[in-house]
Amino acid sequence: MKRLLYTAVLMAAAAGAFAPLQASAQVGVSVVVGSPPPPVRYEAAPPGRPGYVWAPGYWNWDGRRYIWIGGHWEARHAGRVYYAPVWRQGPRGWVLDRGGWRGGRPGHGGHHGGHHGGDRHHDGHR
Repeated sequence: MKRLLYTAVLMAAAAGAFAPLQASAQVGVSVVVGSPPPPVRYEAAPPGRPGYVWAPGYWNWDGRRYIWIGGHWEARHAGRVYYAPVWRQGPRGWVLDRGGWRGGRPGHGGHHGGHHGGDRHHDGHR
């Protein structure tokens, strides 16, 4: 039985080595936490900076506890919109969407600058 399992795993790995690769592939890891993150810390967004977007701070999970990641400047990406990290309550607990740069146009679903989207820890809804 072990030999059959070993052979199946080896064949699956070999088949994956020959699969076509997508140039823009991204690996995503979902973090699910049982307790909600602490309230968002207030950070005054600094004055605008040409060619950059302010990425507000957020609570990250380090495997044991929440840690605050301070806001920072992100170089603007042409044709892309910056989405701020946001925690959402799911059926198994709290899930962090790490945000980042995504396709789209500002004002059409993007959460850039100091806006965090529809999450109760960011704008009082839900």
